[in-house]
Amino acid sequence: MFAIIQAAGWPIWFIIIASIIALAIIGERWWSLRAAIVMPKNLLPQALQEYRQNGATPQMLARLANGSPLGQVFAAGLRNAKSPLAVTKEAIEESGRLVAIDLERFLNSLGTIAAISPLLGLFGTVVGMIEIFGAQTPSGTNPLVLAHGISIALYNTAFGLVVAVPAMVFYRHFRAKVDVMLVDMEMQAVKLIEILHGERQ
Repeated sequence: MFAIIQAAGWPIWFIIIASIIALAIIGERWWSLRAAIVMPKNLLPQALQEYRQNGATPQMLARLANGSPLGQVFAAGLRNAKSPLAVTKEAIEESGRLVAIDLERFLNSLGTIAAISPLLGLFGTVVGMIEIFGAQTPSGTNPLVLAHGISIALYNTAFGLVVAVPAMVFYRHFRAKVDVMLVDMEMQAVKLIEILHGERQ
């Protein structure tokens, strides 16, 4: 591996750094966007049952808000359960926007890495081409410099694509997953509002 990095030249380090950041983001989002963490099963009936038994106690609201992103939305609704319908909806929408920002955290960075990795590979290719032209001397061509320039150009192009393709795949996957989760959370929040205001059993 070290021999490949040496052959790829100094431009490869930009791609290596980008790949490390991409792997860290993918691992963190894979762990954080699990359904059991974002939207625990049966959270809505459990929250409503506790609310009907004890009301919106500070302990219950704090436990909901700290337990999961969906619980954070429910806590905002239950905290304003006795307020007019418009106030309850607004509180849930505000909480939902904060939750959406949290769920989408680092995704723009991952998308940026997917977009710039081929450009970093292209930059390495240009550096390699410069080395190739530098191999031309009045006395002839230096084969070592020529070979090094070709390896820089090819390795950087290849590694740029190797980083960009998985980063783009995971970026699209996580973006779609967040969209589905947000729609599901919105539907459950609507149910909560309707139940709190007597529009649904």
